[in-house]
Amino acid sequence: MTQIAATLAPCAPYRDSPRASASDQPLRVVLWGSYDLGKPRTRILREGLLQAGVEVTEIHADIWEGDADKSQLSRSQMVLRLLRLLLVYPVLIYRYLRAPQHDLVMVPYLGQFDVIVLWPFATLRGRPVVLDLFLSLYDTVVNDRKMVQPGTIVARVLKALERLSCCAADIVLLDTSAHAERIAGMLGLDSAKFDAVPVGAEPGAFAQVAPHVPHAGRTRILFYGQLIPLQGVETILDAARSERGQQFDWHLIGSGQDQPLVADALAACQLDHITWDRWVPYEDLAKAIEACDICLGIFGTSDKAASVVPNKVYQSLFAKRPVITRDSPALREVFARADPALCLVPAADPAAILDAIDLLESVGFPAMQPDLLEGAQPTRIGETLCAKIAPLVGRT
Repeated sequence: MTQIAATLAPCAPYRDSPRASASDQPLRVVLWGSYDLGKPRTRILREGLLQAGVEVTEIHADIWEGDADKSQLSRSQMVLRLLRLLLVYPVLIYRYLRAPQHDLVMVPYLGQFDVIVLWPFATLRGRPVVLDLFLSLYDTVVNDRKMVQPGTIVARVLKALERLSCCAADIVLLDTSAHAERIAGMLGLDSAKFDAVPVGAEPGAFAQVAPHVPHAGRTRILFYGQLIPLQGVETILDAARSERGQQFDWHLIGSGQDQPLVADALAACQLDHITWDRWVPYEDLAKAIEACDICLGIFGTSDKAASVVPNKVYQSLFAKRPVITRDSPALREVFARADPALCLVPAADPAAILDAIDLLESVGFPAMQPDLLEGAQPTRIGETLCAKIAPLVGRT
């Protein structure tokens, strides 16, 4: 992998020669932009390409380091990030024009601005562009988190920006087909240019978690993630505070838009069976999972919640812990074969969560069959990604 981030690449002509055939050399991909390496999604796609034998060149400026939930940035912080973005674009463009020959350019998440800036220069070099949209800013801010009202100027600008971003790419990727079809319809674009590559997980520490060991005492339940409406933390709190829920130990990890719900619930009465940590280092999540019996997914009611499979579902299953999460077309798309380790319940239904806990207790907290997780490995994700993008350059 070639890294073009700190120093300039050796001079190379900006006009590329015709693309080589598959028999001549491996697929050559440039990862370009201000993509967020704090997101496992981005790291997994990069690692998947490398494991698939792709020659990867990175042209990257990291302006999002440490910003896990960008919606929580203050106005001044966001302005500062955008100013940094504007300042690095000339450097990124110059480096792209001097980059080695390649077959295509991929713009990872968060790339809505990046792909618009890149498009004329990729066109100049005659190279197709792949945008990993991953999630829609408009859908997140307007429909899911309801931070901006539909029809307002901000909402219309966001939607127009996102539509332009998708038009600038030859292929737009999301995490599930259900998500891809919904975003294409929301933006009024042809669904044929939208496709899906699973989120998966970095097995690493998660796969090293020891199998569940029976223990005396109360069942331990873990939730972790950004506290945003998609997660349905209010539903989790309702389950935990109920009379039935008080017989279990609940560990909540996370912060974000809905953290006042957690703070208010814990302040309102003595709830010794609920523990809340606002933050745990990514590398320590595996330890939290190992200490629990059951992991929780998402329980939100939005269309977005119904069309995604979050990273933590894969992580928890890799860690050999059963998962309770809301039923959705996305979950049934990714996990087409039923498995007792994955309990699907209705959205926003605390009683169903408690019923699922009872069920998992009764069957001994099973681990998912390993073959059901093969498609979530970076190696397989890389193969899937290559199969989606290779036709752009005449490869199969």
